Amino acid sequence: MNILVVGASGRVGLNLVKLLLANGHTVIGTSRSKGSVLKHDKYSQIELDLTDELEIIKNKIPDTVEAIYFVSGSRGKNLLQIDLHGAVKTMQAAEFKGIERYVMLSAIHSLSPEKWQEEELESLTDYYLSKHYADLYLMQQTKLNYTILQPGALTETKGSGLIALNVVHHKENAIENVAETLSKLLNSANTYQKVISMHDGDVPIQQAIDNL
Repeated sequence: MNILVVGASGRVGLNLVKLLLANGHTVIGTSRSKGSVLKHDKYSQIELDLTDELEIIKNKIPDTVEAIYFVSGSRGKNLLQIDLHGAVKTMQAAEFKGIERYVMLSAIHSLSPEKWQEEELESLTDYYLSKHYADLYLMQQTKLNYTILQPGALTETKGSGLIALNVVHHKENAIENVAETLSKLLNSANTYQKVISMHDGDVPIQQAIDNL
């Protein structure tokens, strides 16, 4: 499958790209810089600025793309333009180009504002507001075969390959576990039109997905 990874140079993005390539997919990564994040026969990269107009973004996405992952983020520097509006523009571009599969990396409780104070996430309120409305747009304003994955805090610890899904509390997630979960969601039709929360756990990733 030809896959576009928006945010290929990020912590999750780079791990995800490597996994998709290892699974035999052709991957196009996006970055705001010119330097390629890695060298591989099936990897190419395009410069994509999520603050550009929608028409520019649509024109830069190759017609061969069959699925999109949105794993980009501003890290708090430009939340409205990237985490919210940038994400929405990639959804609009996907629909315009007939790309049906769209996987969004979000954050646990993004759709439950009442949890933000309860789970001590107030310091991330602006980030959560951006994720909240981007996720709502994907769910309510598009006809994409979406999956929204909502991990808690990301850590640099070694991935165990063991997770818990549809969790109710904010806990840590090894970046490698998040990337592997994203990679396995791609062809899992049982995750279409679903919002899935996660954290590190005790169930093998594929089994946890199959059990949804």
